[in-house]
Amino acid sequence: MAPAPSPPALLIVDMISLLDFPGAARMGPLPAARRIHALRRRFHAHGWPVVFANDNFARWLCGFDELVAMASAAGGTAAEIAELLRPQAQDYLVLKPKHSAFLATPLAVLLAKLGVRRLLLAGMALESCVLATALDANAREFEVAVARDAVAGRPQLRDSTFKVLTGSHAARLVGTRGVPAWAMGR
Repeated sequence: MAPAPSPPALLIVDMISLLDFPGAARMGPLPAARRIHALRRRFHAHGWPVVFANDNFARWLCGFDELVAMASAAGGTAAEIAELLRPQAQDYLVLKPKHSAFLATPLAVLLAKLGVRRLLLAGMALESCVLATALDANAREFEVAVARDAVAGRPQLRDSTFKVLTGSHAARLVGTRGVPAWAMGR
């Protein structure tokens, strides 16, 4: 009898943010957040893991709840995204100090304990944190897909980042509508 297939996990990168950096609004974080919200509902419905990997804003004494509270208090788009994507009880939370969700975090151990070998990445910033995470996941021999319509990033770097991801074979690009087929291994 063949072993049970590995469950996919949704890895949400850096969506809880103060959005207080130059060009944040042009990155399109709110449309990406809305699509991520829908993806998370689908993953929860299947009982598949959802993991938030988020920058800690260089606030070394804060936990994830405090970061969500800061984003909510920031108002505007940051607050809207924080409320839309507020982690739920069944979501896993990883704080990261740098670009990749794997660098100096327990993510690899968590995914191993969950039996996950397939990752769907969504979040921001596509050209730095999502890209670094995808490359690191690929180097660790995960099957990686990026939800191309559920990532936020600098518009001028979007196409070139997608070319790096696919050209290097680090990740497959899927649309959020194609996620069910990808998640089922098709």
